[in-house]
Amino acid sequence: MRKNAFGPSRRPWLRTVASAFACVALCGSTAALAADAAKGLAKAAICASCHGPVGISPVPSYPNIAGQNPLYLEYALRRYRAGERSGEHAGMMFTVTQALTDADIGDLAAYYGHLPASR
Repeated sequence: MRKNAFGPSRRPWLRTVASAFACVALCGSTAALAADAAKGLAKAAICASCHGPVGISPVPSYPNIAGQNPLYLEYALRRYRAGERSGEHAGMMFTVTQALTDADIGDLAAYYGHLPASR
């Protein structure tokens, strides 16, 4: 008889890892639900100067952010704010994100995440 992969004799660490992933997914979902896209729209003016008014950038070197995964946007914005991201535009993004609270970042991510992605 085959033993369960989550059983005590095989890979006991797997249960811990699976529980951690489930917790992160639930916490992330809760944060995304708490964010307010309407508030994000009100805060999006600073983003629109580079990323376009609906998240489709008129400048090829700036990424389109419309339709992007909100959790990814939150992660990226928080890392820019902390100075932990690098790249061509990291300095500008660091400066822009300094005035954003965690709630602002969540709202912006919800707003841009709900917009239709570019084609």
